[in-house]
Amino acid sequence: MMKTGLVNQVVGGTPLIRIQSLSLLTGCEIYGKAEYLNPGGSVKDRAALGIIEAAEAEGLLKPGSIIVEGTAGNTGIGLATIAAQKGYPCIIVMPNNQSQEKYDTLRALGAEVRTVEPCPFVNQNHFYHTAKRVSEETPNSFWANQFENPANFQMHYRTTGPEIWEQTNGRVNSFVAAVGTGGTMAGVSRFLKEKNSKVHIRLVDPFGSGLFSYLKTGKLESTGSSITEGIGIMRLTKNFSAAKIDDAVQVGDEGMISMLYHLAKHDGLLVGTSAALNLYGAYLTGLENRGSGRVIVSVICDSALRYQSRVFNEDFLKSKNLLPQPLESISL
Repeated sequence: MMKTGLVNQVVGGTPLIRIQSLSLLTGCEIYGKAEYLNPGGSVKDRAALGIIEAAEAEGLLKPGSIIVEGTAGNTGIGLATIAAQKGYPCIIVMPNNQSQEKYDTLRALGAEVRTVEPCPFVNQNHFYHTAKRVSEETPNSFWANQFENPANFQMHYRTTGPEIWEQTNGRVNSFVAAVGTGGTMAGVSRFLKEKNSKVHIRLVDPFGSGLFSYLKTGKLESTGSSITEGIGIMRLTKNFSAAKIDDAVQVGDEGMISMLYHLAKHDGLLVGTSAALNLYGAYLTGLENRGSGRVIVSVICDSALRYQSRVFNEDFLKSKNLLPQPLESISL
């Protein structure tokens, strides 16, 4: 039954879409959780709602409070979406190299957007530290702190994990996803492992992130870079530390952008960059288990329309030496 209600009451309950082309290519059952259908357009609506509701219950967020957060965009949009309905002002701090669509969306939702130069986390001008300072300097404010706030992963434990379990009738064999804050991965992995310890949990990491190295060697090290936004980190957050991960794979932008175009052409799915990375990881998992009928679930975090000025811009892609290729032609 379709949900009805206010914006905050219709977050979650998203469909699980069978990715027909990838299922046929691998002989597995590959699904994507359609999180782009949340009111704010991304999986981060769940974390935003969980954080706001937990803060309200704890008395940290009251009428007239100002929500402050540092974000690559989607969590800010999720917070601003719920805040607009509930009447909270928002100050969102972002690096200045994200897609223009995110800034425009935030301003349309009434948020005040402050941008900073991209820099390593150890630099105190990083958007995370800047948002913390803004909150400390702003009377009657609440810092959402999505990276360290356990309300993030707890929301996914209560909602996303159970939905996947129910939608697959308990048949899910693998869950494959990238990490931004670690909230989705932690909540879903913990729930699925509790239901069936044999469910295989796989991290997909972009180049420029240190989590692949950490899970393989115990050291946070990175090489290269990625045009994906909002995923990949060089530290262990409280949310990520709660995850139960069996394996990790690293995927480059060539695979990601080729998957993005493949899904549009063959499945009618316009997915964002992190979603394309996720589904490339699911595709690799399927190829490794070719013909097994294994049920593999990933997350369609948001839509390509949130990045269309980049991913559908031939000049931008050429500047990054990224031209979509047929999936079968990419060396694995």
